[in-house]
Amino acid sequence: MLPPLVGVSPNIIRLKSLIDRVAKANVNTLITGETGVGKELVAEHLYHKSNRDGKPFIKINCAALPDSLLESELFGFKKGAFTGADREGKGKFELADGGVLFLDEIGEMAAGLQAKILLVLQDGHFTPIGSSECVRSDVWCIAATNRNIQKELEAGNFRQDLYYRLNAVRLHVEPLREKPEDIIPLFNHFLEKYSTEFEPEKPPALSDNLLARVNYHKWPGNVRELQNFVKRYILFGENEVDLLYPEADSLKNAIDSNQISYYAKPLDIDNIDLKKMALKAKSREEKRIISYVLSKTDWNKSSAAKILRISYKTLLYKIADFEISPPKNNGTKVIGFPKYTILEKPDSGPFKQIHI
Repeated sequence: MLPPLVGVSPNIIRLKSLIDRVAKANVNTLITGETGVGKELVAEHLYHKSNRDGKPFIKINCAALPDSLLESELFGFKKGAFTGADREGKGKFELADGGVLFLDEIGEMAAGLQAKILLVLQDGHFTPIGSSECVRSDVWCIAATNRNIQKELEAGNFRQDLYYRLNAVRLHVEPLREKPEDIIPLFNHFLEKYSTEFEPEKPPALSDNLLARVNYHKWPGNVRELQNFVKRYILFGENEVDLLYPEADSLKNAIDSNQISYYAKPLDIDNIDLKKMALKAKSREEKRIISYVLSKTDWNKSSAAKILRISYKTLLYKIADFEISPPKNNGTKVIGFPKYTILEKPDSGPFKQIHI
């Protein structure tokens, strides 16, 4: 059974829409994104939503094999073509005829093999190793890489002509830290899936503290890391979560500063009001930014209003409306808001930088 693409973020909703459209076209597709974001799952959804569903879906990991072996795996070989070739072997391009060939981690492929892949995609035929006869193959090629493809092109590690051939459509899968609203739906999805699979004696109870801490984590390993964490949580309980957060003070400060995301708690699907949610989110963000700027200007309201590009009177109104008060220690920093520089043009003279 095909696993679903779980999420409620605009990114995942847009990705699902693009998959539906691309699947109908069967055009060469390049999927990019960090390790663990689910690039293979996207490829599988493309396949199952296309008219090639039911035909071969062949995957090969280009990073897992040395170049010489990868070539024979892709194009096949004749008996006696090389030492150890005591039989004829069909390649992935031939096996995937009529279906999909998924080239995972194509950014790891050597330049020589990239050229051969390009010829197959251009002409629709190839020659097995040790053979003089061409083999035709009708494949929908879907490739994926976790590398920064633009940097690889600039460095000469990836052929531009192959990139343009593959990149008829490019689908980018964002990392989990850029779509935090998907963390809890994914957590609940994996919890339901593996609780049934592992059959624990006592299903672990979910606490608000656990959900907040899970949501606060940056998940550098993306969905794969979250998936494995849920497995450990089911097996060992909530104490496992402490392994994720050795810097407990940072988490406590974040909670005290209301920096834990709104999505730390699951949404009540029967009581969603998008307008009210949007207004609340806007107010939270305004309060966070104003608090940050005030703290960086030591509560100099005139300077803060200038940086925020609002009037002094408006700033006073928002301070009262959001109930913002000076911290006991003016050195306290709000977690999670990046530093940046603005250029201010005085009445005369050059621009000057203000760092906040």
